[in-house]
Amino acid sequence: MNRIDKKLSENKKLLSIYFTAGYPKINDTIPILESLEKNGVDMVEIGLPFSDPLADGPTIQDSSKQALKNGMTTELLFDQLKGIRDSVSIPLIIMGYFNPVLQYGVEAFCEKCNEIGIDGLILPDLPLAEYKEHYKSIFEKYGLVNVFLITPQTSEERIRQIDAASNAFIYMVSSATTTGVQQGFGSKQEQYFNRIGSLSLSNPQIVGFGISNAATFSQATAEAKGAIIGSAFIKMLAKDGIDGISNFINTIR
Repeated sequence: MNRIDKKLSENKKLLSIYFTAGYPKINDTIPILESLEKNGVDMVEIGLPFSDPLADGPTIQDSSKQALKNGMTTELLFDQLKGIRDSVSIPLIIMGYFNPVLQYGVEAFCEKCNEIGIDGLILPDLPLAEYKEHYKSIFEKYGLVNVFLITPQTSEERIRQIDAASNAFIYMVSSATTTGVQQGFGSKQEQYFNRIGSLSLSNPQIVGFGISNAATFSQATAEAKGAIIGSAFIKMLAKDGIDGISNFINTIR
């Protein structure tokens, strides 16, 4: 049982945090990870910055641009994460776009993730069919979970295909928009949460996009196993820095 499976088996709603590696400052990656674990976060998505982040809202786009300007690269992130398992034990997932992985070399990238102690990848622009045909065996060889996304527009047939191809959790996008803060979820989103919950999928769901506070976390996790906070956390980092992490997490749950 890997770290993600162990975390999913815990009898509680999981809080996952997304942040962009190399933001606000180039050497903030490790201190942020250590502080998040210290403050009770269950899982972390480390954003690999990319020059054309189409699925991201303005806050994450800006953080990605700043991280690249700071000098963040795939190789530098791997260098920063060497020895991370000496101080951080919670599941770590790299989230980004497929192009940098392809440029690095898919197998070389996966091998490096395994060596460092990364538990999985989220690559929203890697199609399911491409993954199954060309990359599934590589991910499995290096013990990496590949997390797929679903949206309110994803058909039940497609959802069940994704469920069959998944082996950890499904990233449940709350709405068909880019990432960003919302004040709350409306009736359409709650109906969507209920609809997915009624499908009795094999893999639990973790909700992302639009979660920013205790109220939206509670709404998102009424049917799902957990929720991911990204944009709101990055905004806090921009304002308060690493010193603000403890207070931010305490306001969520």
